[in-house]
Amino acid sequence: MNTTEMTDIQTLRQRAREHVENGAVTEGYNADRDRIIKLLNDSLATELVCTLRYKRHYFMASGVKASVAAEEFLEHANQESEHADKLAERIVQLGGEPDFNPDNLSKNSHAQYVAGTTLKEMILEDLVAERIAIDSYREIIQYIGDKDPTTRRIFEDILAQEEEHADDMSDLLDGL
Repeated sequence: MNTTEMTDIQTLRQRAREHVENGAVTEGYNADRDRIIKLLNDSLATELVCTLRYKRHYFMASGVKASVAAEEFLEHANQESEHADKLAERIVQLGGEPDFNPDNLSKNSHAQYVAGTTLKEMILEDLVAERIAIDSYREIIQYIGDKDPTTRRIFEDILAQEEEHADDMSDLLDGL
């Protein structure tokens, strides 16, 4: 049995008019907004660094098996860029500012930018980065819990795709 009391409609209407300048952040938002924005910005940096690494790998892939890998690299670069956009949009919804400063990206990214010279090194570095993202996003999801369901869902969606990316890189590595 659910023991949560529902707020009466008059109170909801009144609260909606108070602090209207806060946009989507209502009084019912009980997460640490500054901490959530920091987690989002660090994840934004991670996605942007991964986009750049995948783009480099797309252009640098060479060898007999490179065409299949290059296609994956480009697809993943585009998806990582989409992740970055979703994170930046959520930061703004929460009243923060997305940090696109190039000087901060590698400092704040969970994953490192390791270029790799051979196709095998590139795939391996992408797999390592995906595994880092998977663990860090899983921890962020657990930290958020029920405090911010919208941000949690964004991270859950991104996590599912990062797991697919790791699978793809693992398959490519096995094929070498």
